[in-house]
Amino acid sequence: MKTKYLDLIEQTFDFPQQEFKVVDNELRFHDLPLMDIIKQYGTPLKITYLPKISEQIQKAKKMFNVAMAKSDYNADYFYCYCTKSSHFSHVLEEALLNEIHIETSSAFDIPIIERLYEMGKIDTDIFIICNGFKKPLYTQYISELINSGFHNTIPILDNKRELDFYEKSIKVKCKIGIRIAAEEEPNFQFYTSRLGIRYNDIVEYYNERIKNNPKFELKMLHFFINTGIKDTAYYWNELTKSINVYCELKKVCPELDSFNIGGGFPIKTSLNFHYDYEYMAEEIVSQIKNICQQNDVPEPHIFTEFGIYTVGESGAALYSILDQKQQNDREMWDIIDSSFMTNLPDIWAAKQRYILFAVNNWDQPYERVFLGGLTCDSQDYYNEEVHVNAVFLPKFKEKIPQYVGFFHTGAYQESLGGFGGVQHCLQPSPKLIIISKDENGELETKLFAKEQSATSMLKHLGY
Repeated sequence: MKTKYLDLIEQTFDFPQQEFKVVDNELRFHDLPLMDIIKQYGTPLKITYLPKISEQIQKAKKMFNVAMAKSDYNADYFYCYCTKSSHFSHVLEEALLNEIHIETSSAFDIPIIERLYEMGKIDTDIFIICNGFKKPLYTQYISELINSGFHNTIPILDNKRELDFYEKSIKVKCKIGIRIAAEEEPNFQFYTSRLGIRYNDIVEYYNERIKNNPKFELKMLHFFINTGIKDTAYYWNELTKSINVYCELKKVCPELDSFNIGGGFPIKTSLNFHYDYEYMAEEIVSQIKNICQQNDVPEPHIFTEFGIYTVGESGAALYSILDQKQQNDREMWDIIDSSFMTNLPDIWAAKQRYILFAVNNWDQPYERVFLGGLTCDSQDYYNEEVHVNAVFLPKFKEKIPQYVGFFHTGAYQESLGGFGGVQHCLQPSPKLIIISKDENGELETKLFAKEQSATSMLKHLGY
């Protein structure tokens, strides 16, 4: 009778998969020996596997370039990294090894750009796409960046008054873009995105404010759907509407030459994940080209701003089970040595689900459990997977350590959780390990941050 945890996984899913396999009853993630890492550093522990970042970027570049070749597309593709997904220096430096560009969303992104320039990681030719509704400090930093020689910095106008500041503060000819206020999905709370300028206002705004202004050159139209790039009638309809606006604008604005589709490529959060990236890239490219041909305008350069896609699958969070509690006839609780609310906050805030595996004891019988965090908050739990309404782990045995891992957690968690700051119930930020490969392909492991100390947290609190 097949009752082992390994049996359960193999019977339920197509397993092993590209990034997951089991060796000697222990899980490997991107072929990393997780138990060896746990023995060296302990838990709770966050991992960033840098080679996966480059792999994702190269995969997307190849897909779009192949799609353009198939469609005989007469313009270029530019990959931008959305910094808000992870601002860490090791993430940016790894991404920049792949000849990418950068998308920013706040004032404090700009000093990061300047620091990267000082380090020799970028030059002034890089495209800096500046998004978001901008406070005065953000527009000031953008202006200073452009004035200092970053000639491919493109502030994306989010409202009609944003241009006023640039008119006063930018001293050189400047490229700009306009964001389209796309209509949200029918089941969304709001009808129209809070970001951008309405479809019907864009051409008129260009004619009134930009066309005869010698300081500005409108180069980019920016389009983004909040729910991501999906093969749905809603997505294709919004893309079509936006390309038609591009074509209408191009006829009165010859310098316009770029269309930015934003982010939205998903990552694997389930072992049953299926997404045809190649088809979607080819369809996007094909539709843009066809609509431009119908309107007799040249096809634009295509920009993307992939964030979660870039860094999400590089991350993992590892925990140990401290103890097990039988709370009633049906509820068996395994308590982890950290907190979901502080370490993986979108688990409780946005009901996000990740790939969850036991790290060890794959040869042991399994049981259904709930996972509980250490805070006293009733929301600090994890009780189901995206592909099954339950959590199964090897049966808990008091004297045998049990470790679990949440995978593809590389985007947003540290910023949403306030990495290194004050955590809920004063739970400390865990250790963060960076794993890379040297020029010979050998793994290199580096401790980026120790587990947060009481001294560090008390300092934030004024003690």
